[in-house]
Amino acid sequence: METVNLICIGCPMGCPMTVTLENGVVTSVVGNTCKRGDIYARKEVTAPTRIVTSTVRIANSRVGAVTVPCKTKTDVPKGKIFAVMQALTGVTVPAPVKIGDVLVPNVAGTGVDVIATKDVE
Repeated sequence: METVNLICIGCPMGCPMTVTLENGVVTSVVGNTCKRGDIYARKEVTAPTRIVTSTVRIANSRVGAVTVPCKTKTDVPKGKIFAVMQALTGVTVPAPVKIGDVLVPNVAGTGVDVIATKDVE
């Protein structure tokens, strides 16, 4: 039997939780005050994921911007974070860019798009 202590990030309460696993299977989650905590804890100990934020270069910006902030549209497996960042290294997108525009589809083979998080002209 293994126990993992976590602080929940599912809501602003930040509940301290203890997850018990047996043979890699979650047997209990205690300490959460809402259902989101239970869902977060189970996912975090079995298949952790993260939203990746970064910037990519932008060309021909009317306002002189050289980068545009971006993020993955949904979370990606934690083990793919470095592959996602590597995939963004050589990317340059043409201006203008609007919030939500897909800058890199299916980044690093994750099935997740990288999208703009700011309008840049």
